[in-house]
Amino acid sequence: MVVVGFQTGTAGAEVSREAGATALALSAPQRAAAIQEAQASAVATARAIGLGDREKLVVRDVVKDADGTVHTRYERTYEGLPVLGGDLVVHRKKNGARSTTKATPARIAVPTTAAERTREGARKVIWAATGKPVLAWESVVTGLQHDGTPSERHVITDATTGKELHSYEAIETGVGNTRYSGQVTLGTAPGYSLTDTARGGHKTYDLNGGTNGTGTLFTNSTDTWGNGLASHRETAAADAHYGAAVTWDFYKNELGRNGIRGDGVAAYSRVHYGNAYVNAFWSDQCFCMTYGDGANNLKPLTSLDVAGHEMTHGLTAATAGLRYSRESGGLNEATSDILGTSVEFFANNASDAGDYLIGEKIDIRGNGTPLRYMDKPSRDGNSADYWSKSLGRLDVHYSSGPANHFFYLLAEGSGAKTINGVSYDSPTYDGSTVTGIGRQAAYKIWYKALSVYMTSSTDYAGARTATLSAATDLYGANSAEYHAVDAAWKAVNVK
Repeated sequence: MVVVGFQTGTAGAEVSREAGATALALSAPQRAAAIQEAQASAVATARAIGLGDREKLVVRDVVKDADGTVHTRYERTYEGLPVLGGDLVVHRKKNGARSTTKATPARIAVPTTAAERTREGARKVIWAATGKPVLAWESVVTGLQHDGTPSERHVITDATTGKELHSYEAIETGVGNTRYSGQVTLGTAPGYSLTDTARGGHKTYDLNGGTNGTGTLFTNSTDTWGNGLASHRETAAADAHYGAAVTWDFYKNELGRNGIRGDGVAAYSRVHYGNAYVNAFWSDQCFCMTYGDGANNLKPLTSLDVAGHEMTHGLTAATAGLRYSRESGGLNEATSDILGTSVEFFANNASDAGDYLIGEKIDIRGNGTPLRYMDKPSRDGNSADYWSKSLGRLDVHYSSGPANHFFYLLAEGSGAKTINGVSYDSPTYDGSTVTGIGRQAAYKIWYKALSVYMTSSTDYAGARTATLSAATDLYGANSAEYHAVDAAWKAVNVK
């Protein structure tokens, strides 16, 4: 888009209600200019919001609303050191009124930034995500997880005591459908390569069983790719390429976002990873999606909801940066399920109709059941339906349950119903009846909350506050949508 424009794809009545706080779709040069302008005034902003003289702000993103409100996301440094958990968002209205959303309310201060001992390969940081801010070291330990997924485990240790403060896995995994998109149109480049020139230059590569590097770009003598069978190497590539294209279009047409980072630059995809690898993952380090070929190398994990899920991990990293552990990790995974599911509905593909089931086609358990259910997450035997104090102790794929359940209730409502031939029956914690507001309004509220109100440390209570703020921006503080958000959170025991 050459000029600034409003989001498309909403009904006229919704546009009139949303126009004030709908994010403007900035082109890559416009976004770059907005970030440069915000960085130029970062010192004044830091002073205005009460940061100390030793603290500085580094701009990560700028979102501009149609009503003139500007949301600027910052990382923070202290005496030049990164402050992990110090991220914040400054919301400035057209009239100059300012408010701030912080990942931590703690004052950033440490006695010294000099460490007695150095750690080879580690970077010195301020750890502020939990408890009192301290000087720390961040190390990255690489290797393999138990299922063959690459591991990039970040370990934070106190620089004074050597005690481990926190650790998290930076490789974020997910699963979805395979080979069920039917015959589709792919974006390719002259000379027949899987390079989508219309969508930021997204490329799809063949790892051919490897686990490192980019592999080989798929090329062909014609512009026909694959035959629908896993035995044909191009089939998985065609599915991954198509999934990336639909996700790009969903972000742009429905969310007003130009690519994962908002800069118009595409990630890339790698297929045929390892041998019979039954998973898929996103890596910020390579800014890419990677897909295994599944059980017996016959079920590549390369279709719509998996592509949407994996690319959304990149989107989350580029916006809120939800830390991949405890409740924030559950919200990170839920965000990928929520927007991955939304991508599947957006595609309106007859061969893979939209549903609220995660991994329903891959049959990982061998009994035909999905991996996760959004209408009643506990049906998978592991996920939580509702929030509780123990939620953060679950694996992030299972602590995502209450947020997935919230989204289903917000979009579709409680009780029994059939959607695209799939039967659902969603309960509520308090026995209440929730009336849905539709998928489009629901995912716009979630995205708005993610992109301008959530931070790296957002927990379930914070997600409730963020989505209520987003609903207020988009629809009004006394709107049916606002009250539905409130009701849906109460229905999953987040109050």
